[in-house]
Amino acid sequence: MPAGGGRWGGFWEQRTRQLQSQVRAKEDKIAELETENAVLLLKLAEYKGKIEKSRSEATRISTLYNKQQRLQRNTRSALSQLDRVIQKLNQDIQAFHSSSRALLRDYQDEYQDHVSEIVTAVQRTQQSAETLLACQAKVVHLEQALQDVSARHQLERQRRKVLHNSLVELKGNIRVHCRIRPLLPFDSESDDPVLQSSSISREVAHAVDDETVLVKCDRPGHPLINKTYHFERVYGPAESQRVVFGDVCPLLTSLLDGYNVCVMAYGQTGSGKSYTMLGPHSDDGPVLPLDPQSDLGIIPRTAEELFRLISENPSRSPKVEVSIVEVYNNDIFDLLAKDTVAAVSGVKREVMTAKDGRTEVALLASEAVGSASKLMELVRGGLQLRAKHPTLVHADSSRSHLIITVTLTTAACSDSTADQACSATLPREQTEAGRAGRSRRTSQGASAPQPVPGDPAGRAEQVQARLQLVDLAGSECIGVSGVTGSALRETACINRSLAALADVLGALSEHRSHVPYRNSRLTHLLQDCLGGDAKLLVILCISPSQRHLAQTLQGLGFGIRARQVQRGPARKRPPSSQTEGKRRPD
Repeated sequence: MPAGGGRWGGFWEQRTRQLQSQVRAKEDKIAELETENAVLLLKLAEYKGKIEKSRSEATRISTLYNKQQRLQRNTRSALSQLDRVIQKLNQDIQAFHSSSRALLRDYQDEYQDHVSEIVTAVQRTQQSAETLLACQAKVVHLEQALQDVSARHQLERQRRKVLHNSLVELKGNIRVHCRIRPLLPFDSESDDPVLQSSSISREVAHAVDDETVLVKCDRPGHPLINKTYHFERVYGPAESQRVVFGDVCPLLTSLLDGYNVCVMAYGQTGSGKSYTMLGPHSDDGPVLPLDPQSDLGIIPRTAEELFRLISENPSRSPKVEVSIVEVYNNDIFDLLAKDTVAAVSGVKREVMTAKDGRTEVALLASEAVGSASKLMELVRGGLQLRAKHPTLVHADSSRSHLIITVTLTTAACSDSTADQACSATLPREQTEAGRAGRSRRTSQGASAPQPVPGDPAGRAEQVQARLQLVDLAGSECIGVSGVTGSALRETACINRSLAALADVLGALSEHRSHVPYRNSRLTHLLQDCLGGDAKLLVILCISPSQRHLAQTLQGLGFGIRARQVQRGPARKRPPSSQTEGKRRPD
């Protein structure tokens, strides 16, 4: 290599080392500056945080200052108002002091007046001491007279019971009351254009008076209908439930006197039978206690009245038992049986004839009740099991006959004891008149209760009377009700049982030798009421609508047939010994 080339090569190497040394120095300087820059950035962030915190603090202080200013303004305003209130109170206090002084003066004046009146009254009291003693003596005399009147009242009550039962018997054992329900919205729902015509009145049944029903209808293409029907009592559409029960209530007195009683509601579907017997439809059933203006029906009102009457004379140790059955598809179901399947239907039972000739339901469950509310609780339970099915005529149509039996067992009360008490207390003329009246009634064939000799074994004698409340299923026209399937069979069974009931009444009214009680389980079960010694009241429910004219005429015909039945006077249930009166356990 030439000498010149070696010198330049050494130079550049040296120069390169110098530049590399400078580069390393610069890199060290850069690293140092970057470190210093990072420290400065950290300080800058710290200062920014302090500045932001200072700003927040300044804002908070400003807010507090503004609040303090507002508070000071409010405080000054409140103090100003308080000052005005204090001034007003001072004025009121001054006025109160003035009025108090005036009242005090008035009080002192009145006090002096009252003191004078008291002194005068004391003087008058002293003067009337002799009059007071005379009044006390008169009060003692009046109390004695009141006791005598009370004793006479008790005897007259016993006589009234006898006269009341005689009066009911004179009216006939089977009485028929007719109730016309009001027109309802569904009465106008018809496919017949004649019935929809506004020129023809939709109301064809009218209550002329308390005993007469008029059915008047003039339809094009049909013969004129103008018929009157007479019953013991007729209720118009405006008559309340209370009025209807007022005519049922006397029968409860007969029940307590020892007579069997039956109240039966008959009519087509939707004519108001269940409303009359129970009241408005409710899922919870009738509820006690009753309101005087309530729409509750005969059954809850009967429960309330029965226990009210019992409470007036608890000395006869009354015992009330209840059983509930339904006749569904010509079968009898016990709605109080403990072995009710899944609480959806009753237990099937059979009708049997007892040794004394009465019809009874074998193995029928009954429960003792001590109050009207307990009785209605059982009724509500039975109603929940009753068969129902909607039809075109009625959305909640009952598909069975419901029979509620209330059995009242009381200690026997001899009429001879009452007669002796009457003879000992009443004047001789009244006693002889009472005996003469009883002899006349006996000679005329009335069933005067006969004294029953005491039991030689010393066992207490009892009288057992039954009250049956019957809500019959409604008769239906299959073409109108629109039922099919199982409901069609239900309708057929209902109509057959009601026809059997009409046949029984027809046989009784014509005094036939054979009465077809066993053609239906309904009539077999009600044999004692229909042809026995019970006091029977049939409440015939009808619709006033022209749409239901055929069913209304059929129902009125049934009522006339029932009125023609003459069974003779009702008889009291004879007393029996306590052991004989016990029922067979269910």
